[in-house]
Amino acid sequence: MEDKKRNILFSKEQINSRIEELGKIITEDYKDKNIYVLSLLRGSFVYAADLVRAIELNTKIGFMTTSSYGNSETSSGSVKVVNDIPDNIEGWDVLIVDDIVDTGITMDFVVKHINKLKPASIKTCVLLDKPSRRKVDIKPDYCCFEIEDLFVVGYGLNYGDFYRNVPYVFNWE
Repeated sequence: MEDKKRNILFSKEQINSRIEELGKIITEDYKDKNIYVLSLLRGSFVYAADLVRAIELNTKIGFMTTSSYGNSETSSGSVKVVNDIPDNIEGWDVLIVDDIVDTGITMDFVVKHINKLKPASIKTCVLLDKPSRRKVDIKPDYCCFEIEDLFVVGYGLNYGDFYRNVPYVFNWE
């Protein structure tokens, strides 16, 4: 794919600006709560790092790894927990952070999984939302950008094992 031209959908500056806006909104929404940010690895680590710096509250952070894509461009439809949440979150207000909601299968699975741990609340926050591909009824509570049905990479999103470190989101033309 490298011989194709990169079509930048969201620049580093656009992403940073939107994250700052979301950080302010989340700060206000969680001002009297115990916020626990759960970053879904590996895709969301870049986004989650920038997002938690934009949230002006004491924030506990944890990580969970799931798998449904492998090295494919589409979800297998089956989600497995690779590394589970390490903390007791009972009574915490959990904000699940992921890079993208596509079919919604992974986010739906994680929300149900976390709900069993008795948090005070659960909300979701994604960099990208691709509603045209949804297979389950889930809508992110917070979202930076909505996109069409495109395969995108960069800013944490990968193709195979690469491109997570690119500071913008793009697809190939």
